[in-house]
Amino acid sequence: MQILVNILIILHFIGLAFLLGSFLVQIKDIVKGKGRVLRGMLDGALLQIITGIALVGIYSAGLIEDETVNNAKVGVKLAVVIVIYVLALIFRKREIAPSWVLWLIGGLTLSNVVIAVVW
Repeated sequence: MQILVNILIILHFIGLAFLLGSFLVQIKDIVKGKGRVLRGMLDGALLQIITGIALVGIYSAGLIEDETVNNAKVGVKLAVVIVIYVLALIFRKREIAPSWVLWLIGGLTLSNVVIAVVW
């Protein structure tokens, strides 16, 4: 079971890399008002949702010893990533997305990292 958990954690980090990388790679365009929602934002958010739920399920079921779940933390993180996914889903078809949307996606992604590390 530990191998599965390790794979899920790696995939969770890959989702974060997709999400944050898609934001960071186009900061110059976002500042110019020419940014757009990239496929990596959508895929990264979805990958984080799926792997996060799977990890919480494994830990909550007690399949890994000495691991507990902070349900409040998980709930906040899930809500944040769902907001990110919905924003990416709504604005993905636009040639140029509003800058506030992209800054919000980047800020929420960074806040999710801070919540994961600090809380």
